[in-house]
Amino acid sequence: MVKNHVFKCNTPFHLENGEWLQEFELSYTTYGELNEDRSNVVWVCHAFTGNANPSDWWNGLIGERRLFNPAQHFIICVNVPGSHYGSTNALSINPATGQPYFHTFPLITIRDVVNAFELLRKDLGIEKVNYLLGGSLGGQQASEWAVAHPDVIEHLILFSTNAIHSPWGIAFNETQRMAIESDPTWETSTEDAGREGMKVARAIALLSYRNYYTYNRTQSRDEGQMDFFRASTYQTYQGEKLVRRFNAYSYWTLTKMFDSHDVSRGRGSLEEALGRVEARTLVIGITTDILFPPEEQRILAKFIPGATYKEIDSTYGHDGFLIEFETMTEVIKEWLRS
Repeated sequence: MVKNHVFKCNTPFHLENGEWLQEFELSYTTYGELNEDRSNVVWVCHAFTGNANPSDWWNGLIGERRLFNPAQHFIICVNVPGSHYGSTNALSINPATGQPYFHTFPLITIRDVVNAFELLRKDLGIEKVNYLLGGSLGGQQASEWAVAHPDVIEHLILFSTNAIHSPWGIAFNETQRMAIESDPTWETSTEDAGREGMKVARAIALLSYRNYYTYNRTQSRDEGQMDFFRASTYQTYQGEKLVRRFNAYSYWTLTKMFDSHDVSRGRGSLEEALGRVEARTLVIGITTDILFPPEEQRILAKFIPGATYKEIDSTYGHDGFLIEFETMTEVIKEWLRS
């Protein structure tokens, strides 16, 4: 059974931008049991709007009879601070005011996330993470962790991610934040502020998660059709679907978290920073990914010592790392055998 936990940090937590969280909580799940020498840890870092239960959204890799299964592994996944699923976020109570943070919630960087994870790791008495996995925003967390604490991570598997967030990716995120800002309710300090704007933001994001060929195949138009297209209703549906499970503050916070990612900040060149990684590393790219194009994964593999790069052919674009489970499993198995 997947078990839910909450880690509480009751001491002030210094953020990278100089601000402080007086306290915070991390919501996380575990699946399986720690073995006697605590050597079977599989730490999964979730993507943008993912939750802390990877058997929900990565069930082709995580779960019973899967590659990473609870019969052999102790699988842990933590909801990042700022996200909607249980960890401290903009809707949490600010102990300094007794009111929700709302728009005053501070910038949380990828490096802040890793520092918070380190507190939890030490609290759990875990000395080594046998496998660290992450895709997209999760891959940014994983790469930063392997650079910042190279002695902790033994095996590193990165999917559809990068070492530094690109101007292209930042532009997509800023455009989504502009959509949220255009919602008049965003100026209010209420739980549902920016909901309509977030619908538009999600529709914008989908264009970067998929691609021209994906929409042609999955949202094709009927012969002679003049209105009420599948592609139109799909965009609307996806925006409404997200609003039912997320909030605009967390959406805003996590897009800023994406933008902050740069493993070389304060560490010299990108090559020098990635050269610190000691973990045996596999980097997986998706041929049709337009948000995190394969050239970004090749850079990771080029500068991480001894890293292996594999590329998966998929029509699903960036979302391929959440869909192509069979192929990803075979790629990982081959890498492990080698």
